[in-house]
Amino acid sequence: MRTDTHQAPQGEGKGRTIILTVMMAVITAIMFSHGKIPQDPKEAIALIVTFLFANTLFFLLIYTGKTDRYRAVYFSTFAVALIISFISHMFEARGSMSLSEAKVLQCEVPFCHLVIPMTLVPMALTKTIIFPGSLIGGYASIASMFVLWIGATLALGRGFCSWGCFYGGLDDGFSRVLKRPVIKKINPKWIYLPFAVLLFVVLTAAAYLSPTYCTWFCPFKAVTEFEAVTSTKILIQTIIFVSLFIGLVIVLPILTKRRTQCAFLCPFGAMQSLTNKINVFDVRIDKEKCVKCKRCIQVCPTLSMSEESLEQGRPRITCMKCGKCIDNCPKGAISYHVKGTDVAGNNRAYRLLFLFAAFLFISIFSSHIIQDGIIRVLKLITTGSMIS
Repeated sequence: MRTDTHQAPQGEGKGRTIILTVMMAVITAIMFSHGKIPQDPKEAIALIVTFLFANTLFFLLIYTGKTDRYRAVYFSTFAVALIISFISHMFEARGSMSLSEAKVLQCEVPFCHLVIPMTLVPMALTKTIIFPGSLIGGYASIASMFVLWIGATLALGRGFCSWGCFYGGLDDGFSRVLKRPVIKKINPKWIYLPFAVLLFVVLTAAAYLSPTYCTWFCPFKAVTEFEAVTSTKILIQTIIFVSLFIGLVIVLPILTKRRTQCAFLCPFGAMQSLTNKINVFDVRIDKEKCVKCKRCIQVCPTLSMSEESLEQGRPRITCMKCGKCIDNCPKGAISYHVKGTDVAGNNRAYRLLFLFAAFLFISIFSSHIIQDGIIRVLKLITTGSMIS
């Protein structure tokens, strides 16, 4: 084991960073605008602000060499914008966040990626999708979400949970409120609970042809949509949703500085952990550089780093590729890596490849939502209401 004074990886030079940022700016300009300049002043402002926001963060990602710090800003902004945009759409379409039986029967429920694990087995067995959403049209159609999920899975694996999941930005953001954790010790066996939840919801969804997690356990019902409380059963479900949201998305992330909802409950995250085996990028530890300081174990938001990880040269399967361990390693021993290549290879090039893929994904996934969120805020300022 070497104990030299090797420093953590630095960012790219200013010239190279500018060139890479210009390339990203051209791509995002086309994606964000769809090739058209909006005529409405609010839409134009939202487009410009989103474009400048995204590309400034990309410049800082490349130039500083710090991934998690600037990713988290984008990620959490995406989550907040989603809540503003989604709730505004629900009030425009329904007059409230509550979900009526008529909307369910008309298949007008926006499709959520968390439902995907529960749809696969029934889809294979019955050739039907057990979710009352629109297949190809409307807001958040089933087909569009599946296409985004497949693309993200192939490129990022569970990196989806740090670079795309519009819910994950909430517990990620709350986990950064305090400088130091109040609850410092968490039994690492909790990381296996989401796999049990995944198995349970997949089996029950197949047995009852109903998305069990959405019906009973999803914390994010509290900030998106929920059934109107018309019975004791729905009241109990609503209490569960709100309790899980407050506990796992707000309180525990603040107290532990961990992403507790993502790490200890989410079945979609568990499924994405399995896809880490098939995507092209991973995170690796150069055991020759590692000095066993265990800083990576201390900061990992999902308990994916352990002493065994340091011995094996890789994090657990639950790694979300957020980059926090990479940013905090004092010896530059941890890096993004392209599978099939040497761990001690050109890690700066591997990082750039990963960041291009990950940043393009979050940009594609979030740009419309962030723009709409800005438009809603501008409407609130100018008219006193976020809805039309």
